[in-house]
Amino acid sequence: MANRFVLNETSYHGKGAVSAVAEEIKARAFKKAFVCSDPDLIKFGVTKKVTDVLEAGSIAYEIFDKIKANPTVENVKAGVEAFKKSESDCIVAIGGGSSMDTAKAIGIIIKNPEFSDVVSLEGVAPTKNKCVPIIAVPTTAGTAAEVTINYVITDTEKNRKMVCVDVHDIPVVAVVDPDMMSTMPKGLTAATGMDALTHAIEGYITKAAWEMSDMFHLKAIEIISKNLRGAVENTPEGREGMALGQYIAGMGFSNVGLGIVHSMAHPLGAVYDTPHGVANAIILPTVMEYNAPATGDKYRDIAKAMGVAGTDDMTIEDARKAAVDAVRCLSKDVGIPADLKDIVKPEDVDFLSQSAYDDACRPGNPRDTSVEEIKQLYLSLM
Repeated sequence: MANRFVLNETSYHGKGAVSAVAEEIKARAFKKAFVCSDPDLIKFGVTKKVTDVLEAGSIAYEIFDKIKANPTVENVKAGVEAFKKSESDCIVAIGGGSSMDTAKAIGIIIKNPEFSDVVSLEGVAPTKNKCVPIIAVPTTAGTAAEVTINYVITDTEKNRKMVCVDVHDIPVVAVVDPDMMSTMPKGLTAATGMDALTHAIEGYITKAAWEMSDMFHLKAIEIISKNLRGAVENTPEGREGMALGQYIAGMGFSNVGLGIVHSMAHPLGAVYDTPHGVANAIILPTVMEYNAPATGDKYRDIAKAMGVAGTDDMTIEDARKAAVDAVRCLSKDVGIPADLKDIVKPEDVDFLSQSAYDDACRPGNPRDTSVEEIKQLYLSLM
């Protein structure tokens, strides 16, 4: 079977890249932009960095800000109605995964109205039309939603996250400007950065991984490991490195999938509203240990990419331990909690375990698993 790779039509990278938003809108002859951004970004003037560019280019726009962390079916439905009323012909998504995921769902439903219930988009929905053209401007260095064919929406009625995978939702343009990420607080920088590392590591060991995706994931692991500590301290070099590293990770995992770190993290966001990056970071080392027997010599490559010395001379067991230890060290250095004790309630573990097993990311895990084994992984983190 042939391997497929889907990427943006165009992407811009580096300081000042945000100026390309107006250029692209004009070049594509769009008349009005529907700006999706969350209330905090508007409050702190981050969204304004982009709307100033639109105004300077005499481009009409309308802002939709009814977006929350872990966006819901209701958020999406409100956005669809607002888009229709706005008479816009493109979307500018400004923010982290929440803004971009909401924008993707809105864009898909506008062009594929038979999926207006939103919940029917879960999994690989058989949409026929490309979504409303999206220009994505990330303000966090983690989700890489600007370059992926994935989005996640919370179904509050069932208390679960829906993972949606659709080649029709990828933004046509990604504008990755580290200046847009400079106002992120330390905690968010750490969490989103560890999310990016999780993407790179899970993408590298997932069942569908192959040479092209490996190339992206190993480089992403290297860049993220070198730059996340600096980004947390808000150094320009750290910010720029993380902006690039998380995007490269997205280029890979969007095309080959993830594993049970994400499967286990998704229910935590749905049930407790746990920040996605925090959940991934806490779970990642434990699941790496669990998956190690099914990964061949790949942990040696991970350890080497993370800067561990002497990996070529290590036994396979030592190399695997070195990779896990390097991840734990980085997570600790950037202030991520070590366990789920303050997050998970014991009475919820059975529900969380079944939800994780049913999650769309689970089949890609390198080691076949079960509900009971996932339950034991949760318990070990409590």
